[in-house]
Amino acid sequence: MTTLGLAFRTFFRLFGDADFAERVRALFTEEAAPAAGAVVEKRSPAVTLLATLQREARFLDFVMEPLDDYGDAQVGAAARDVHRDLGTVVQRIFAPEPLTGDEEGSRVRVPAGFDPSRYRLTGNVAGEPPFEGALRHHGWKAGKCEMPAWTGGADSAQVVAPSEVEV
Repeated sequence: MTTLGLAFRTFFRLFGDADFAERVRALFTEEAAPAAGAVVEKRSPAVTLLATLQREARFLDFVMEPLDDYGDAQVGAAARDVHRDLGTVVQRIFAPEPLTGDEEGSRVRVPAGFDPSRYRLTGNVAGEPPFEGALRHHGWKAGKCEMPAWTGGADSAQVVAPSEVEV
């Protein structure tokens, strides 16, 4: 698609799609992601979350560590601690809860006009909704979203974990 075509599509979609309009608006405000090499005035919530997962559960240390030299028992022991601590952080920040109260394996009805953010259809999907099928996963939703506050300066907005120096 040409730039001109993209501009026209964007222009007309802005009038009929409030969510899209809000995302475009964010591109022209301080909410927009910084360009590579740009000075960051505030911290992305995604970096704050990653920093929290690292600080409280050593998440990056675990996933960035090459595991080839460790035995399964060593990896399993480390994974148990990281798993527990990650669950604590996720529960505190998001309080996740099942999207549906239906049991996995039960028959469920997906209504006509369903929101694709709430249902992912798999298998032999043919025809028009409503659909009926077996629930394979109940889905998740955030019961809340309470990100920790960040109070650092612009020069450290991208720092996920500080260097540790023992003196």
